Amino acid sequence: MSRNIKLLVAYDGGDFSGWQRQGASVGGERTVQGVIEGALEKMHKEPVALTGSGRTDAGVHAAGQAANFHTNINSINPARFAPALNGLLPRDVRILEAAETRPDFHARFDAAMRTYRYHFIAGRYALPHESRYNLQIYRHPRVELLNAYGRLLLGERDCSIFAGAGDSSKSRNRYISRAFFFVEGDRLIFEISANAFLWKMVRSIAGTFLHYEQQGAPPEKLREIIASGERSLAGPTLPPPGLFLWKIDYYRE
Repeated sequence: MSRNIKLLVAYDGGDFSGWQRQGASVGGERTVQGVIEGALEKMHKEPVALTGSGRTDAGVHAAGQAANFHTNINSINPARFAPALNGLLPRDVRILEAAETRPDFHARFDAAMRTYRYHFIAGRYALPHESRYNLQIYRHPRVELLNAYGRLLLGERDCSIFAGAGDSSKSRNRYISRAFFFVEGDRLIFEISANAFLWKMVRSIAGTFLHYEQQGAPPEKLREIIASGERSLAGPTLPPPGLFLWKIDYYRE
């Protein structure tokens, strides 16, 4: 009897070419999905397909990626898949939890909300070990102004202005439930939740907000820029260090 196992996955994306397994024609880049599927194949003695809640780009980290796979191994408690897989995985990938879920659960299609967090070190030099997981900015942005920008995004809207040039989504409408900055210790953090994201969308939003905040642009100007859909008016797309897929919410599991 086949069981459907849901995983909670964390990874350091610095040495990966993103989440999604690449075809042989791409050159065999190292991916998170490919590494976990390799561990599953060792356990099952045959290929096992792993489904993630969504893709993350090269260099992007995860603290709460969700994934699922179907298994014919019925001799172990579902929770034991976590330590079993961790014993086969490299140090930059960890299975935090494993549990049996309903037979038709799909990590991608059943996801209701995806949350990302961008971590910044502002106003001081990042220590060498911090720069892999935080983006350095050499000033203290005005959080109140950034959050005024964030409120402009709430609800369902066309997010074309924030789409990467290679985005192939059929629709660029997304529902954003929250987008705000906050200070945690000596770090500035941007948190955003949406039903789904366009390619490089979070990196573009954060870059656009910081760009116009530095110029002191009022929220009314940002409202016009977002409504225009003109990609040329967006700010820079920030690099991946500091960006984490933070958690995935489901209506039911």
